[in-house]
Amino acid sequence: MFKTTYLTAVAGLCLATAATAETPKLSVLTYDSFTSEWGPGPAVEAAFEEICACDLEFVGAGDGAALLARLQLEGPRTEADIVLGLDTNLTAAARETGLFAPHGITADLTLPLGWTDTEFMPFDWGYFAFVGNADADAPTSLREMAESDIKVVIQDPRSSTPGLGLLMWAKEVYGDEAPQFWDAIADNIVTVTPGWSEAYGLFLDGEADAVLSYTTSPAYHLIAEEDDSKVAWEFSDGHYMQVEVAGKVAGTDVPELADQFLEFMVSDAFQSIIPTTNWMYPAATPADGLPDGFDTLIAPATSLLKTPEDALAVREEALAEWRAALSQ
Repeated sequence: MFKTTYLTAVAGLCLATAATAETPKLSVLTYDSFTSEWGPGPAVEAAFEEICACDLEFVGAGDGAALLARLQLEGPRTEADIVLGLDTNLTAAARETGLFAPHGITADLTLPLGWTDTEFMPFDWGYFAFVGNADADAPTSLREMAESDIKVVIQDPRSSTPGLGLLMWAKEVYGDEAPQFWDAIADNIVTVTPGWSEAYGLFLDGEADAVLSYTTSPAYHLIAEEDDSKVAWEFSDGHYMQVEVAGKVAGTDVPELADQFLEFMVSDAFQSIIPTTNWMYPAATPADGLPDGFDTLIAPATSLLKTPEDALAVREEALAEWRAALSQ
C-alpha cells in the first residue's frame, strides 16, 4: 500500500514537473510602477497568458532610466527576453549595447509623429508637465516657475525617465542657457526622488506645490477618484513629449514568444489597458477610443522632442549642468 501510494505520488510529481518544463516563460524587464497592482502589469499578464500558452513574468527594475543602467551592467548575461519602459531619450544608448534585435512588426500607430525605429516598438506616449492644485496661481512657462516661490518635486534623471525628460525639456527651450534655468529653479526644488512614484506621493502628501509628471496625470484623479482638484500646468514655451518603447533582447531563448508579445503589445487587448492603468496615451488607440475624462486634458500647442541621437549627444552635458546647479 505504501509502495503504491509512493509511486503514485512520484508519478504525479514527474507529470507536474514535465508540464512546468513544457510551459515556456517570457521574462519582461520593466519599471516598478508597471508591475504594481494598480499598474498595467497584472491585466497585461492575464490577457497575454490567455493566448500564449506561456508564463509571462514581469521583473521590476526601479524607474525607466534604471532599466538601461541594469542592461549595461548585465550585458549579454541578462535574463530578460523583452525590455519594456525605455523611451526615445534612451533608445540610442540602448542600441549601442548591441543587445537588441529587430522587431519586424508593423502596426497602425496613432502617435503624433512617424515611427521608423526597427528595434524598438512604442506602447504609449504623453507630454511631461508639472501637476499642481487647480486652485493654485499657476505659472505659464518654465521661466516663470523658476522665478516664483513655487516648491516642486522632480525625479533623478540618472534613474528616472521623467527626470531625464526635464533635462531634455530645458535643453529644447533654453539651449546653451539651460545652466541659468537650473540655477534659477534650484531653490524651488524640495527634493529629487529616484522615481516617479515617490515624487508623486510627496506631492499628494502636501510636501510640494507641484510635481514633475504628465499632462495625463489629472485623468487618474478625475476617473479613478472623481476628483478634479489636480491639473497639469500648460506652458507657453511647449511641453516635451515622451514615447515609451519595448524591445526584444537579441539573446532571448524564446524569440517567437517575444515576437508574439510585441505583436500583442500594439493590439487593442493591450492598448485598451494603458489609459486607465499607466495613465498615458496608447500608441495605437483602441477601436473604442479613449476613456471619458481624457477629453478634459490640456493639449500643448507646442510639442518638443529630440531625436534619440540628439538626446544621447547632449545627455552628459545636460546632466553636468543639472548636477552643478543642484550641488550649490
